[in-house]
Amino acid sequence: MLCVICKKPVDMSKQNRFRPFCSERCQLVDLGTWASGGYEPDDAGSAEDHEHPDDLKKRRTLH
Repeated sequence: MLCVICKKPVDMSKQNRFRPFCSERCQLVDLGTWASGGYEPDDAGSAEDHEHPDDLKKRRTLH
């Protein structure tokens, strides 16, 4: 797997506490981008697409 920030190979073992990033620097760059609103919301689907199926059943039963 490659780091989503710098594209270097990532050690995905439990010894790399920064995974899926290659380093603390890349992890912090990503956090800063997220915190400043640099990522656009995913318009690929509705909120229902990300819910657990059991939650969807409960909501349908209540309505």
